[in-house]
Amino acid sequence: MKLLALIVLSAIQIMSYNVRVSTASDGANDWKIRKPASVQMILDCKPDIVGLQEAMEDQVLYLQENCTGYEVIGVNRENGLPVKGEHMTILYRTATMKCYGWGTFWLSDTPAIPSMGWDGAYQRSATWALMQDKRDGRIFFMVNTHLDHVGVQARSKGLALIQERIAGINPNNYPVVLTGDFNCTLDFPALEGIRSTMSNARDTAVESDSVNSYNAWGGDGAGIIDFIWYKGFSKCKWFKTITKNYGVPYISDHYPISALLK
Repeated sequence: MKLLALIVLSAIQIMSYNVRVSTASDGANDWKIRKPASVQMILDCKPDIVGLQEAMEDQVLYLQENCTGYEVIGVNRENGLPVKGEHMTILYRTATMKCYGWGTFWLSDTPAIPSMGWDGAYQRSATWALMQDKRDGRIFFMVNTHLDHVGVQARSKGLALIQERIAGINPNNYPVVLTGDFNCTLDFPALEGIRSTMSNARDTAVESDSVNSYNAWGGDGAGIIDFIWYKGFSKCKWFKTITKNYGVPYISDHYPISALLK
C-alpha cells in the first residue's frame, strides 16, 4: 500500500503600510520620532511581505538595516533610481519568501519610463515581484502601489493599467496580491474594476474590523483608503488594522493593515 504525503499549504501574512514621508514637517509626529516604532511593529507582527508607500530613500535604508531578516526591492517614482524620491517598496521576509524577479512601471500612457499620468498631481508607479513561499513552494505575484490623491482619471486608469500589466506578465495565472494607498474609499467609481476582479481582504476575511486605515493623526478626514486585494487564494483567514501602541501615539498618519491569505 502506498502512503500519500500530506502537503500542508501555508498561509501568507500580507501587510500594507503608508509610512508617511520623512521630509514632512510633522512636529511631534516627525519620522525621526516615529521610526523606531515602525521597526518594532514589523518585527512584532512578522509579516511575510509588506507593501510600503511614501518611503523615502532614508526610510527604506533605515527599515532595511533595522528589520533583521527582511530584504527590500523597489525604486523611486521620480526617476526610477534607488535614490531621491518616494519608493513603492516591497519588503519581504527572507525566511519565508523568495523573490524570482521584480520590476516597476509608471501609471501613465508611457509606463516603461518615469512619467506622470492623465490628471495626476504626481508621478505614480507600481512595483511588482514574483514571489515563492519557501514553506510550500507556492508562487504568487505581489504588487504595491500608491494611487494619486487628486486625479480621478489617474486613479481609475492607473488601477486599470495595473491589472492589465500584471495579466500580461502572468500567463500562468498565479495568485496575485495588490496592496496600496488608493486615496479613495471603497465606494468611489475608480474601484469598480478592481471590485469585479479581485477580493477585498477587509470585506472577505473570516475575522475582520472596520477601523479607519487613514487616521489623519487623530484629526479630521480619517477614512478607509488603504487596501489589500487578492485573487487566486482560497480565503482570507483574518484582516487587521494595526493600532497597537509601539511607543508613539501614531506610527504614521496611516495605520498598517494586514491580512492572512490561505
